[in-house]
Amino acid sequence: MKLKKYLIVFFRLQHLFSTYPLRVRGTRWAHILSACAVLALVSTPCWAGGLYITEFGTPSMGVANAGAGALANDSSIAWHNPAGMTRLSGTHAQSTFGLIYGNVKFDADSDTPVAGGDGGNAAINPAPVLNASFVHSLTDNLKLGFALGSIAGAGLDYGTNWAGRQQATKVKLLTLTAIPSVAYKMHWLSVGVGLTINYGNLDTFNLKAPNPAQSTVKANGDDWAFGFTTGVLVEFSDRSRVAVKYLSKTEYNFDGDLKISGGALGGVNVNSTLTIEFPQTVVVNFYHEFNDQFAVLATADWEDWSEFEDIPLSTSTGVKAAIPRNWKDTYKLAGGIHYRPSKPWLLMTGFAYDSSPVDSKDRTADMPMDRQLRYAVGTQYQWSEQLNLGGSFVYADYGKAKINNNRTLKGDYKHNDLFFFALNASWIF
Repeated sequence: MKLKKYLIVFFRLQHLFSTYPLRVRGTRWAHILSACAVLALVSTPCWAGGLYITEFGTPSMGVANAGAGALANDSSIAWHNPAGMTRLSGTHAQSTFGLIYGNVKFDADSDTPVAGGDGGNAAINPAPVLNASFVHSLTDNLKLGFALGSIAGAGLDYGTNWAGRQQATKVKLLTLTAIPSVAYKMHWLSVGVGLTINYGNLDTFNLKAPNPAQSTVKANGDDWAFGFTTGVLVEFSDRSRVAVKYLSKTEYNFDGDLKISGGALGGVNVNSTLTIEFPQTVVVNFYHEFNDQFAVLATADWEDWSEFEDIPLSTSTGVKAAIPRNWKDTYKLAGGIHYRPSKPWLLMTGFAYDSSPVDSKDRTADMPMDRQLRYAVGTQYQWSEQLNLGGSFVYADYGKAKINNNRTLKGDYKHNDLFFFALNASWIF
């Protein structure tokens, strides 16, 4: 009976997706889940460089996250770089709340292989931005910290009749990351390390399969994944410092169900595991105050997205596959300015550039990533010695994200923009 079930599932999947190339142990097979890589996006399509995001709602959002790991003047440093916690005295806490609004609209070329609509605004709007952090001083040199937020997720809905329905129709994913950490200071050098505890949940995946089958494919799953982050902070003076942070790779194995329904082939329902790996990254941050009014901040980072070559997939029936992605490493450059017109107020602005992780021939509608430009403004107000309030706004331009797939979809995104607004509050106890 198990052998019979395996053969039925295998041949149904093979026939259903025979128009797509997929590597299965070196064999040309079916593209079972071309859009499954969507597992690594955010509430709305909200990514930076590869799939990592930078809009956490913390005060550093007001400078496009430039210098976030070196600023170290509130507990959000537990999220950005644990080594910077040594600059805080006593007990600090911070919480943030914000909203994301996306404008993601595709424009199909006249010669796109499959006729259909443009999918409208594919972003699922609005989506929340949440982050919280806490730092406690055990001694002058030893600090404990905790941070909670999201580093990635997804939210796209093109509908079932758009021109790219053979690549993706609907994507939803939620991720949550907790970082307990510790830091220690030795004169001008501080060192910090944290454990990253990650949870991911795939709520819905919906792909319209190629004609003539006209079947619908859905997948769901969840997983816990673990990694670590470590950093150093070098203080040249009270006004000038450099920080370096390393984030380890994290591997999600999303265990759930793979369902195929409708069309001439009937139904398939099997258990499946989809593996998504978030790669290692290195971030260098710089902060310098010229005087009591002006400061500059800068960031450069590297993300190892060339490891995102394909996405392994396996089912309970024994089918094993590798969905090609062919990504490349990305880098970020960001700069920002702090200006304090009077003692209670701090004004901020910043800009960031992220390189594209994928070429147009490999880009897909479930991951419409291109080069990214971020324009940010923000402000902080020192309400009292214990309470600081702030807000920030970011406009992110995600580029045209041209797709040039001769089998399934050709065109680009006439709108590929995200808008972020967040409020934050910091307390000293």
